[in-house]
Amino acid sequence: MTEITLLDGSIGQEIVKRSGSKPTPLWSTAVMMEQPEVVRAVHLEYFTAGATIASTNTYAVHVDRLARVGLEEQHKTLLDTAMAEALAARSEHGSGRVAVTLGPLGASYRPDLAPPLEEARAAFSTIVTALAPRADLFIIETVSSLNDARGALSGCAATDKPVWLSITVNDDDGTKLRSGESVSDLAQIVTDFAPAALLVNCSRPEAVAAALDLIAPMGLPFGAYANGFTRISEGFLKDAPTVDALQERQDLGPEAYAAFAMSWVAQGATIVGGCCEVGPAHIKELAHQLKAAGHIIV
Repeated sequence: MTEITLLDGSIGQEIVKRSGSKPTPLWSTAVMMEQPEVVRAVHLEYFTAGATIASTNTYAVHVDRLARVGLEEQHKTLLDTAMAEALAARSEHGSGRVAVTLGPLGASYRPDLAPPLEEARAAFSTIVTALAPRADLFIIETVSSLNDARGALSGCAATDKPVWLSITVNDDDGTKLRSGESVSDLAQIVTDFAPAALLVNCSRPEAVAAALDLIAPMGLPFGAYANGFTRISEGFLKDAPTVDALQERQDLGPEAYAAFAMSWVAQGATIVGGCCEVGPAHIKELAHQLKAAGHIIV
């Protein structure tokens, strides 16, 4: 019997799907500007499914992304909106924690676009300062290189709230970050910055186990939340991509995904959930399987 933190699943993708809007480079941020109630509904459904954490819709709310379309002045407003919708869903549900998600600067899966360390530190620090009073924890997500990890963690250094670091790994070799660097090389960063947990996210579930084998010896609580894409396509790695360049898998229903997650728990993971294309039905099934196996969801 183990205490397991059950994260939610896809936030951005789920918001875009429910909105009926055409995908844009601003992704779910664009939906939140027009239909904030959709954000709250997604959070609430994950709580109802069994998740104990709501991940804010802040993954792509970075000044550099907003500046591309002349919306950088809306940065704080959008951060506040995302936080407000998560808090409202938690209040309606009656329990749970709110985690501020911090996505990569530049673009996902593109370590070559990462800014210099000082610039990254300032960008992340701005968000952390604005939201720390209302957050239970922060999750740095989809980290594809060691430099990305250093920049984001340094920007979170001033908060006393827990900071979790989540990496994304090669689709075909989970021992490597998407930059090609070894997952093992995170050990020094863990020593330098002492995050509260280490995770793997937005990677094919088949690649996760190898990454967890390398993370486990680092001595922190660890876990994973994989995506449901066939793979990260070359089209998505172009400048200003939209999510329709990625293809959803048809072989990763709730039971199949939960089987992967339960195998990560067997490896020692105590934090599990889902990323892109893993929805409320997947989280509900995972909650069922965790309870059936005698685990306690916290």
